[in-house]
Parts: sequence; C-alpha cells; structure tokens
Amino acid sequence: MSKRLEKLNLFQVLQRLVDSKKNQRKSTQDTLNYQKMYPNGVCHVGGQVYNRMIRFSDISYQLSQDEKKQKIFALYSTLLNSFDDTIKIQFCFINYRINSEDNEKEVLVYSKSNNNIEDFELLRNEYFSFLEEQKQKGNNGIVRNKYLVFSIKDKSDENAARRLSSIENNINDHFKKMGVGTEELNGIERLSIMNNLLNGNTKHHLELDNLTTEQLKGRTTKDLIAPKVVRFDKDKDEFEINNKIGATLHLKIEATELSDRVLADFLDLDLEMLVSMHIRSLGQQQAVRMVKSKTSDLDSIKIEEQKKALRSGYDMDILPTDLNMHVEQSRKILSDLQRENERYFYLTFTITVFEKNRKDLDNAIFRLSNIAQKQNCTLVKMKFQQEKALISALPLGENLNESDLERGLTTSSTAIFVPFTTQELYQEEKEPVYYGLNALSNNVIQVSRKALKNPNGLFLGTPGSGKSFSAKREMIDTFLRTTDDILICDPEGEYYAFVKRLGGEEIKIALNSTDYINPLDISLEYGEGENPISFKSDFIINLMELIAGGKTGLSARQKTIVDKSVRIIYRPYLESPSPENIPILEDLYKAFVDTENAEGQELADALELYVSGSLDVFNHRTKINTNNRLICFNIQELGSNLRELGMLILQDHVWNKVTMNRNRDKKTWYYMDEFHKLLAEEQTSNYSVEFWKRFRKWGGIPTGITQNVKDLLSSPKIETIIDNTDFVYLLNQAASDRYILQQKFEISDYQANYITNSSEGEGLLVYSGNILPFTDKFPHNNSLYPVMTTKPEEIKRLRGSAD
Repeated sequence: MSKRLEKLNLFQVLQRLVDSKKNQRKSTQDTLNYQKMYPNGVCHVGGQVYNRMIRFSDISYQLSQDEKKQKIFALYSTLLNSFDDTIKIQFCFINYRINSEDNEKEVLVYSKSNNNIEDFELLRNEYFSFLEEQKQKGNNGIVRNKYLVFSIKDKSDENAARRLSSIENNINDHFKKMGVGTEELNGIERLSIMNNLLNGNTKHHLELDNLTTEQLKGRTTKDLIAPKVVRFDKDKDEFEINNKIGATLHLKIEATELSDRVLADFLDLDLEMLVSMHIRSLGQQQAVRMVKSKTSDLDSIKIEEQKKALRSGYDMDILPTDLNMHVEQSRKILSDLQRENERYFYLTFTITVFEKNRKDLDNAIFRLSNIAQKQNCTLVKMKFQQEKALISALPLGENLNESDLERGLTTSSTAIFVPFTTQELYQEEKEPVYYGLNALSNNVIQVSRKALKNPNGLFLGTPGSGKSFSAKREMIDTFLRTTDDILICDPEGEYYAFVKRLGGEEIKIALNSTDYINPLDISLEYGEGENPISFKSDFIINLMELIAGGKTGLSARQKTIVDKSVRIIYRPYLESPSPENIPILEDLYKAFVDTENAEGQELADALELYVSGSLDVFNHRTKINTNNRLICFNIQELGSNLRELGMLILQDHVWNKVTMNRNRDKKTWYYMDEFHKLLAEEQTSNYSVEFWKRFRKWGGIPTGITQNVKDLLSSPKIETIIDNTDFVYLLNQAASDRYILQQKFEISDYQANYITNSSEGEGLLVYSGNILPFTDKFPHNNSLYPVMTTKPEEIKRLRGSAD
C-alpha cells in the first residue's frame, strides 16, 4: 500500500470519528440552558448570569378609553426606562390548552360524596355540559399566562439574589401603578412552568413530594423536567418534542409605525404557543454616539447620491425613497434620545407554536403570518436555527440570537408591544368556581375564593338583579366540585326547593317546629380550641345582652355573673365531654337563681321566658341532622321577638361547625341572606365582624347577600367587613348605592356603567382588587333553573308544572 493511500485511509478514519462526534445525539437536558435553579427562584444561567422570574396579571388595556390607555402606555414606558444596560429582560407569554379530561376526573372523585341524590349523574353532567358550552363561546380552551424574567451579571449568587430582589421591588412598584398584580415565583414554580411547556403537563406544580430520596439521588432539576424526545433536523424549520411538532418564528419588524394591538392580536389566537420578547437597553451615551455615527454615515451616502445625480444630469433632490426615510428616522431618533424621555433598546421577538401534526402546524403558522402582514411585518421561519431559537424562547432569560435577530428601537417604539390585552380571571387550582362570562372578551370567569387572602364575600344588587340566583349558582358549583359543607341562613324561606333538589337538609327554626338547636352546644375544638369555655362565655354574654341588656346593656357585675355561671354549668362536660353533659338554657337559668343576689335574679327573670315561657324553642338539646353537606336554616317563621336571637344562635352553631370541620381539613361555606339585618343590631353585628376577621384561618368562608345595599353600607361595622373582603359580586345598583360602592371599591365611572341599569345576571366582579365586568345567563331549560329562580311568576309556572 502506498504512503499516499495510507494517508488517505488514515484521513478517512479520522473524518469518520469527527463525523460520529458531530452526529452524536445530545441529551434532551441540553435543551435546558441553565446551570442551577435555586429554591428561592434565582436561576444561575451560566458564567456570571443570574435571573429571577415573576408572573404578572393582565389589565383591560385594549378595550379601555383612550385617556386610560395613554396613562398605561406612559407608565409602561417609564418601567422600560428604569432598566439600565446592566439588566436584560425577557417577556414570556405562554398559552396552553386545558386538559378537560383532568377536570372531569376531579369532578368524578367528588361525585362519590354526593350519591344521596338519585339523579346526581344527570344533574352533574347537565351542569358541566352548560359550563363547557360557556367555554366554547370564548377562548377558555386556552389559558394565558404572562411572565417577566430579569437577568444580571454578578460574581456570587448571594449578591445576585440581593440585586435581583431590589430590581423586583422596582418592577412591582411600577406594575402597581398600572393596576397590575405580580407574583414572585420560587424554583419549583419556575421548573413547573417549563415542565408544562416541554411536556404538556397542565399541572402547575411538580409532584416532587412523591419522589423518594433514592429516586432523586444523582439527578438534577433538568432530569425532572426535560422532555423524553426533542428532535431538531438541521435542514428543517420545525422540531419534534414528545408527541408534538413545533416551530419557532422570528417577527421581522419592517414597518415604520406599528399598532399597539400587534402583540394582543397574536395572543388572542386560540393557539398553544410561547411568545418571547428579549429586551436589552443600550447606555444612553453609547446610544447617542451610535445614532450619531449612523446619521453621519447616512449623510455621507446622501451626499454621494447627490453627486451622482449631478454628474448624471438629474435633480440632486431626487434620491432613493428608502434613503430619505432612513435619514429622517435617524435624525428623529437622535432628537428623541437627546431631548425626550427616550432610551434605546434592542428587541428580539419570537413566537414558538406547538401542534399535534404538521397540517395543524402549517395552519397555525398561516394564521400567525396573516396577523404579522396586517402590521406590515414578516414572520420568518428560522431554518437551521430551531434548536437555538427554542432554547432562547424558554423563560430562562438567555438570548442566543442576540446578534442575529435584534431590532433597535426607542422606548416608545418598544413600548408599542404593550404586554396587556384584556384582563381575564381564570384559574384551575384550589377548586375554582364559575362566575359567568367576561363581558369584554366573552371568556369564562373561573376563580377560587379559597386562593384569596380573605375569601369572605358579598353578593349585592337591587331586587330582581339576580343576586340570590348567582349565589345559588356558586353553591351548585361548590357542591359539585368539592366535598365542602354548605350552610345557609334563610330569613325569607326562599331556599327550600333548591336545597331539596340537591339532596340537602332544611331545618326549620320556629315556635311550632321540632327542629331544635341548643345555643349552649360546644365541642373541645370550639373557639381557638385551647380554651373553649372562655369563647363560649363570650358568646353567652352576647346572648344575654339581647335577652336582658336593654338599652344600656349588661352591667359589669351582670357580665361577671354570667361568666361565673357559664363555668359552673360546663364543669360536667369538661370532666366527661359527651353530648348528654352539654347544658341547656334551663341549666343557665338555675345557675343565675343559685347566685342568690339581685343581679343574678334579674338575669334569671329575663331568661325565664325563653326557658319555661312561650319562647322556649331554644331550651332543648340539638335535634337536627348535621351530617348533610348542604343544610338550610329556615328562620322565616321565628317571629320578630326571636328573629335576632335566632340569627345569633345560628351564627354560633355555624361557628361550632367550622371549628369541627377544621380538624377534618374541610371548608365550610356559610351564606347569610338579608345580610343587612345581621349588621343592624349590635350583638349579631359584632358576631358577623368576628366571622369576617377570624373565619378564614379555620377554613370558614362567609358570604353576605343583600338587596338593601344602603342599609348595609349604613352599618358602622361595614368598614371592617369590606376591609376583610376580597370577593364582591356586584349586580345592578341604585344610583345612590352605586356612588358609595364606587368609593368603597375604587370603581371607575367607566366600570360603573356595568352596574347601572344593567339586566339581571350582569355586573362587576371584584376579586382581590381586580374589577371585571361579567354576564351570567343560565339556561331556562336546565333542570336546576326552576329551583334557582326567585321570580314569583316563574316559580308558580315552573314548579307548578313540575308537580
């Protein structure tokens, strides 16, 4: 064999080795371009780059009046200007499809606790079919989330964490001025978001608790979220990921002016996609020098073109259109940078879309391209760059396409991609409830009161506006989705048919009834659970205030006597905590008599009417079925002499129920119709305020329902109620009430239009400070409608025909 042939063979062997290295498959973990994710949410991308990530809420920008839009635009521009050239930011907008099968499985789990209803399956299927129809009216097949990643360079993770925290505070302050809510994301939440993107898992949190130490041994966070399959073909402009096909497209900004709807139009599509905007600023002095240099170059080109025109005998003012346009633009940019509140940014805009097959992907890209063309822009398929483009699009703050795809823009031009569209309220976690359709977007409003800091709620509206109907619909949703207990205080006897239809229990509290509630009922968990007798004593003092207090209330000595007597009558129960050792009012009466003093005798005399007199309905041991999940307390026939006392005793009964359910890890919903009546009297008002202040930590969710808004707002306790209420369902309001509500809940005149002469089932939802107009039209042909309506003519017609 010749030397030449030997060298050739050796070269071929070496080339094969090189080729084998080139073609060696990468692991799917390589798609995740970061070094370490810390539990506090700080991500070490690589080198000295660290970042954090927040989720931010939407606000109704696109459909707002021009004055409000200008204000939001100016505030957003100020936020952009607050990022100097040491901070890089990435906006990520993630749309993913809801997995309806998961929701159905959850509902089926809860169904087991409701098998006391003969046609429960029919009722459940009918109700959730209605919800599915509502979702089809909008884009609720798609959940939209908005995120902001901000990155810096630092030598240590500790110092980086401090600096990132300061930047986050600045972002939160700016967003707050716009009415935008923010949520800091920890490491697990950030990983969950990428897990959802890469693996199509709609659950927001990774189930790391189920992994054993042995299973985690030798694994990294990348192993937990990396897709099973990621395939990039170099000669294609798409990629495969698990059982989906995707493509990343670059928005080439060619227009001189853009509409502020450009981003919103993309996000409004019912596509599963990730829209990414990488933004970095240029130092002001550097930006001015750069623009001056570009302007100078353009002027030189212009002079050369003018010389050519003269030599050719043409008018020197006739120049290429593009050249004149670029000259004017560069001078305007320079003027803005030197005089106006403008900075210079580099923007990289990409859209990554996911579909099940190539046909659907091509259709999605066609729809996206049409939107780009309407804005005089182009969506470019990134051939040979899909892997780098996907890695850059992920919410990790790293832009591998920085030098290739960036477009230089001033603050105003960058802000035109305003990240707000129409505010939505849609949640999937913590057993959310349906509350109607967004009147602006027609999307379903579905939120969880359990997710609120204060889940306490109010349903307010004029007669006929649909407040009781809406409250019943919330009860149905809660009843079908959860295993929670639902209790109702019904002063007007309006809920019997509704409760019966759901297999609930109606308890009639009246002089001629055999349903009894013992006001002295207690459990060892009562109150805070540490000293139940002290809490019970406080309630009984309130009870005696109603019975014997008069205009001046109980004297200090009388309160002391009540307290001593309470401790005496509960001794047998504390020694042996069984139901038969719980005292009744007669035992309290005897204890007052045994004091053998004038004050004690006065208390006994006042209590006698309720022990052995004609109002002895509460001098019995409890004789009701408390095991049903849905219980309605009908106090319509209690009479004026006992109404206030009955509502107070009922409140205490509910309090006791909540404390017992707390140990079962079960929530207790308590609805109080004609709520203004509870706030009208001192004792029931005080107790209601305690509900609002302390129920939450025990798993209680109180709700007030009233049409007499003016009476409600006139209560001196309403300030405390409102301060501890994060959920308000506002229907049509009288003019005088509407003005007061606007002040209380910071409702603008524009928003107030939705509670002015509005039809039934239309109004405003206040959820944790977010205010959203809604419409809630329940189908009349639904089998639940006859027991939900409160219209006399409909009740007579629908329920009569059913009989």
